[in-house]
Amino acid sequence: MNFLSRRSIRKYQNREIEKEIIEELMKTAVVSPSGRNGRPYEFIVITDKEKIKKLAYSKENGAQFAENAPLMILTIWHEHPTGEDDACIASTIIQLKAHELGLGSCWIQTKGRFDANGKSCHDNIKKILNIPDDIYISNLIALGYPAEEKPAYTEKDMNMNKVHYNKW
Repeated sequence: MNFLSRRSIRKYQNREIEKEIIEELMKTAVVSPSGRNGRPYEFIVITDKEKIKKLAYSKENGAQFAENAPLMILTIWHEHPTGEDDACIASTIIQLKAHELGLGSCWIQTKGRFDANGKSCHDNIKKILNIPDDIYISNLIALGYPAEEKPAYTEKDMNMNKVHYNKW
């Protein structure tokens, strides 16, 4: 797999994702790296169109494109010293596996976000998906077969000044 060709995709074909593909994604997700192998993450796979639309509008900006995604995955986590980081790693693994399987994906940031009425995005998501109060939300991922093409990253896109060796 060429990691440089993975890009955020926000337009999806009107095509359902096969159950076998979703299972392959989730098999990879549940063995994602985690601190002390605690695996404090869990996932909610959403294929219900109405719920996807509600989730796309659970925050004011930046997620509305996802209302037409055939699939969303919510990464959640339990109290654990590395839980938040582990959930982010698992979400990244999902996106890389999705790319390998021919799907497009886009991370939807939810932390610190609010809807148009000032209500917490996390509160909205918990209500839509009936999530208990003691569960933490990491992020949403919109997925689908791409309906847009973006060029792979090239050397011109890489700011190697961001890489430091042995000191700042």
